[in-house]
Amino acid sequence: MCGIAGVVSHQNVNQELYEALTVLQHRGQDAAGIVTCEGSQLHLRKANGLVRDVFRTSHMLELTGNMGIAHVRYPTAGCSSSAEAQPFYVNSPFGITLAHNGNLTNAAKLKEELFAEDQRHINTNSDSEILLNVFAHELQRLGKLKLDENDVFKAVAAVHRRCEGAYAVVAMITGFGVVGFRDPNGIRPICFGVREAGKTKDYMIASESVAMDAQGFKLIRDIAPGEALFIKKGGVIHTKQCAENPRLTPCIFEYVYLARPDSIIDDVSVYKARLRMGEKLAEKIMRLRPEHDIDVVIPIPDTSRTSALQLANRLDIKYREGFIKNRYIGRTFIMPGQQERKKSVRRKLNAIALEFKGKNVLLVDDSIVRGTTSGQIIKLAREAGANKVYFASAAPPVRYPNVYGIDMPAVEELVAHDKTIEEIELAIGADWLIYQDLDDLFESVRKRNPEIVDFDAACFNKHYVTGTVTNQYLKEQGLNRSDDQKTDDELDQTFIELHNTN
Repeated sequence: MCGIAGVVSHQNVNQELYEALTVLQHRGQDAAGIVTCEGSQLHLRKANGLVRDVFRTSHMLELTGNMGIAHVRYPTAGCSSSAEAQPFYVNSPFGITLAHNGNLTNAAKLKEELFAEDQRHINTNSDSEILLNVFAHELQRLGKLKLDENDVFKAVAAVHRRCEGAYAVVAMITGFGVVGFRDPNGIRPICFGVREAGKTKDYMIASESVAMDAQGFKLIRDIAPGEALFIKKGGVIHTKQCAENPRLTPCIFEYVYLARPDSIIDDVSVYKARLRMGEKLAEKIMRLRPEHDIDVVIPIPDTSRTSALQLANRLDIKYREGFIKNRYIGRTFIMPGQQERKKSVRRKLNAIALEFKGKNVLLVDDSIVRGTTSGQIIKLAREAGANKVYFASAAPPVRYPNVYGIDMPAVEELVAHDKTIEEIELAIGADWLIYQDLDDLFESVRKRNPEIVDFDAACFNKHYVTGTVTNQYLKEQGLNRSDDQKTDDELDQTFIELHNTN
């Protein structure tokens, strides 16, 4: 769940990239980086921290050049080393920088191949550096001193053949241009847009369309699964399908939680999708308990507001804001360590007692992962005087890990794993627990775009769309993601970073 951006312009791109990262900050709060190209010279600034803290005026003045790429990162498997801040750079061939959102499921195998066969050294534990070196090696194999778009497309096609998993990528080839491409399943989002000024055209590539809106770029479309987009220096654009069997299977969690509601992803409005999620939840409540006694619907800020509002409208029940959020505490979902998540809930949310006292309250959240936060919020509602506390999730039970770029916990730490709905209800302390049905969730998103053939919804149904995820891989990932494997330094560093989040 990182954020990426790339710009090719007729003027300096540092400000556009900075603004894009601030809009994409919700996708990663661990580190940020920008690299620009001025002639044959690269200018790079990256470090741990929020965008506003990583880039000062002195840094921006040095980031000159008419094309560049940028990245905001959140750490997978609890790692928050500054060595893994992106973009990454490799000098051969040409000088290539790359930023990546996603996760390669065959990274270990690729790392061995790069060393033994391609004679390339990987300096970090990041699969993004592995992806960069695969791309660079495939360009180098062409043996050309001057590239054209077809050479770039050949290299991307080779990346598709070698790499497994999810990847949305922006890369810059020094002196040539910027390339964006997406894995053949289209799991992670990436789109591009144009800004016209007289006879000139500037182009932007970004994880979400909202990164373009504020800067006058008009969304053209999403990059298709397996497709590559190459923007030459000067603003000439080329696209080509580089995968043999592409299929659109986007991550359903983007629509549930990760993306901003004002984004358009794969021709689907995230906001409209969340409205439909609320409608589906309301219909389920009416089927199960037509004589319900819910007095008020209260969202758990912020992501669930859209679904909660539509649910309340459909049930003809009052909608109220019952929790006030401290915006200087980060998302507990991406905060490693059970102890830190528990402590952060009360720092993050405060209940307005008059909205709870003596009422039967329906709390609405986008999803339930570990259940720790949900249980703490239900406790807050009871302490505020609620008579009964019902809990609705806009997503189905999260029973399995995500391996395509979302750092979900080990399977044993998921509250829904191997539990019935009644057991989960008891675990989080709700008087009644309502989950979204998976088919209803699919319909909520797919309604606008019937070309979506399937979804990456493995965290709900254990169907890994790449078809290459083994039980052994899941076991290894679980060991890396367990809270018990995360060090005190990692917990402290991540908490400090998230504590400073808007």
